[in-house]
Amino acid sequence: MKKNLFIAIIMMMVVSMLFAACAPKNEVVDEAVQEPGVVGDEYPAPGGEPEVAQPDAYPAPGGVITIATDATFPPFEMVDENTKELIGFDIELMKAIAAEAGLEYEFVNLPFDPMLAGLSECQYDMAIAAITITEDRQKEFFFSDPYIDAGQIIVVKAGKEGINSKDDLSGMIVGAQLGTTGEIEAQSIDNVTYKPYDTYDLAFLDLANDQIDAVIADYPTALGFIAKNPDRLQTVGEKFTDESYGIAFCKNRADLVDLINPALQKVKEQGVITDLAGKYLAGE
Repeated sequence: MKKNLFIAIIMMMVVSMLFAACAPKNEVVDEAVQEPGVVGDEYPAPGGEPEVAQPDAYPAPGGVITIATDATFPPFEMVDENTKELIGFDIELMKAIAAEAGLEYEFVNLPFDPMLAGLSECQYDMAIAAITITEDRQKEFFFSDPYIDAGQIIVVKAGKEGINSKDDLSGMIVGAQLGTTGEIEAQSIDNVTYKPYDTYDLAFLDLANDQIDAVIADYPTALGFIAKNPDRLQTVGEKFTDESYGIAFCKNRADLVDLINPALQKVKEQGVITDLAGKYLAGE
């Protein structure tokens, strides 16, 4: 009798365990699975439809934005010899834009070609360094709205005669900075001996010392150097290309373009660019 009772109790325990195993999961476990931030899970967006978290998305613009530049391009970007801080037209403009857009940022200073290469690989979020907007570059980067006219112009030693346009450069030695549109234009002229330079400082120094015949450079860049050397350098002719500078962005950061363009427009309306031109560019 006791034996039969013991067997019956055992059977009841087994049945209870089987029912427990087949029971649905409780709500606490389900909520843990749906916790926002878990990759691949859906969860309701505030006031809208469920959204899927994107594991490869960049952080929201509230994080620290890396801004690449090449501080060897006065008057647009350079290093103050006393404070060792970045200064120049582009640096001040970018600070004004960032303040308007509410961005936290840090500058990264490196040579122009590696800067563009790193930006194309999204090592940096964006770049400002007197970057001319071109069709080829637009394949690699997003660009902001233009912020200054940057057509190419010829610079010669003050008082030099016989050069009035790029057609007069045939048979001469012409310098420009590596990786710039000035280099592209210099190399496109027939029968020119092109001399590349790491920076425009060196190109204009050689020009002032009669080591080369002319330099092709962006118009605002030329004005900046002439402002510092009015007795040694001069432009000739008119701008012969239609170009503009823009802020470049890694192609994963379309979100930044949408933030920067309205801020850029705002600082334009505030007269910031006009003030910077008066501060850094000669007579313009």
